[in-house]
Amino acid sequence: MNFGRTDTSIMGRWWWTVDRWTIAALFLLAGIGLLLTMAASPAVADRIGADSFHFIRRQFIFLAPAMVVMVGVSLLTPKQVRRLGVVGFGCCLFLLLAVLFVGPEVKGATRWINVAGISIQPSEFTKPTFAVISAWMFAESRLNPGFPGKSIATGLFLLTALLLLRQPDVGQTLIIASVWGGQFFLAGLPMILVLGLVVLGVVGGVGAYFVFDHVQSRVDRFLDPTGGDAYQVMTALNAFKNGGMFGRGPGEGRVKLVLPDAHTDFILAVAGEEFGIALCLVVVALFAFIVLRGFSRLMKEENLFVVLATAGLLVQFGLQAIVNMASTLRLMPTKGMTLPFISYGGSSMLALALGMGMVLALTRTRYGSEEVER
Repeated sequence: MNFGRTDTSIMGRWWWTVDRWTIAALFLLAGIGLLLTMAASPAVADRIGADSFHFIRRQFIFLAPAMVVMVGVSLLTPKQVRRLGVVGFGCCLFLLLAVLFVGPEVKGATRWINVAGISIQPSEFTKPTFAVISAWMFAESRLNPGFPGKSIATGLFLLTALLLLRQPDVGQTLIIASVWGGQFFLAGLPMILVLGLVVLGVVGGVGAYFVFDHVQSRVDRFLDPTGGDAYQVMTALNAFKNGGMFGRGPGEGRVKLVLPDAHTDFILAVAGEEFGIALCLVVVALFAFIVLRGFSRLMKEENLFVVLATAGLLVQFGLQAIVNMASTLRLMPTKGMTLPFISYGGSSMLALALGMGMVLALTRTRYGSEEVER
């Protein structure tokens, strides 16, 4: 693109106000994701009897609209982002409720629903939209002391958590809880209540262990790999060992031939074996750059809604990346969560594009009359 500073068109103003470094990092992540999908998915497709390029084609199909969504949403004003969040969250609540009644059960969980012939995971879209509407409620509560924004945000969180746990999806619930808790803290939560939430979180985690069998199984395998089926994690660790610093070379990896989730949850293991620890460090650096740069752009921000919404979206993005990478490296119990913009997955890709488009929109430089659009 080549826009002059005097260009007053929509795209011209966007080009000179958006964070182009963050966009470049996100596109680079998506490019690495395509490379790793091409490396990991043919073997998975062959094992399930599909065409070797089945997942690659689908990833290309989802990536193009995802990038369009991200750029399109980044053109919005903060007020328009807020409206999009409210409408989107309302749709997500409806779908979360509907999935419990009409969604198919897969591996003991009901998380997907078919809409117009497309399979959608509503929880993925709930995360960014919840971050926006929760930020709005907390901001209004701070600006208008008589407005029950904190109570509304808490009620929406509890409702969302209830619907997610009914699926059940403990991992997504924990991310939603982290977003809500982080925004509550930034909005001025007293320290005694912060400690109370920490204790409540610990109690909730212990409770999940005893209530949900799949959580108990994953924790037990993490604590004692020899006592249960820890095949995928141990195989992933061996892949990093075999890859060394610079990898065995593109197409030379073996982990993708045996790992069922090599193209999704354990795609970092494929990167480690074929391209080495060097590429893994590049991926980690890109995630860190995006999150830290996003927070750095908030340092001079005076609008509380923008600060809370952007912080919530960045926490969600960064935490999802940490959970995926830590699970692959056996630093925490396994959790079926994609690596943002890298793992295969249509719903995840589109939802992440929506969330990061909101981040780009909220962190754009705003001048003069544009401040009113907050």
